[in-house]
Amino acid sequence: MDLKKSETSKNLLKAFAGESQARMRYTYFASVASKEGFKQIQAIFQETADNEKEHAEIFFKYLDEIGEALEITASYPAGRIGTTAENLLAAAEGEKEEWGTLYPEFEKTAREEGFDNIADSFKEIAEVEEQHEKRYRKLLENIKNNSVFKKDKVIKWKCRNCGYIHEGKEAPKLCPACKHKQEYYEILAENY
Repeated sequence: MDLKKSETSKNLLKAFAGESQARMRYTYFASVASKEGFKQIQAIFQETADNEKEHAEIFFKYLDEIGEALEITASYPAGRIGTTAENLLAAAEGEKEEWGTLYPEFEKTAREEGFDNIADSFKEIAEVEEQHEKRYRKLLENIKNNSVFKKDKVIKWKCRNCGYIHEGKEAPKLCPACKHKQEYYEILAENY
């Protein structure tokens, strides 16, 4: 089948538009998180925005051979930027729709139309989106439980600004090394 005449081409453009818009929403959400004193959440929104940019590029590159305008009809979230908690919930719901509904449907259509490589991309990116949703929901839970900077047991906290490591149930209100506020702390994750 010719990609230009396929439903898959329209799905690619919808996915490109959705990923592009998610990237910008997450950039806006990162700014809100920073203003509210959640530097790690800011960084996670920004990292996820960068992931979405890559997803958009993957879908866009498949459309390269078409070389002309395609008309699509789709719905996208419009204009609401809330608190960090509200933004995390909105982001989680958007990710859930992508991995749980949209991309499996797009994958199925692509396979039926004989575009297995495109179907594989929808499948693999859906797996990433599922992880994004889980991360957003965990961060939201931390905010709701007032456990962003406080835990039930002694753990290691790292200052995102200077790298100072603090052990305790709570991140320090002020970093003893660089004097940055608590908002710069995150749980030390030794993932190397």
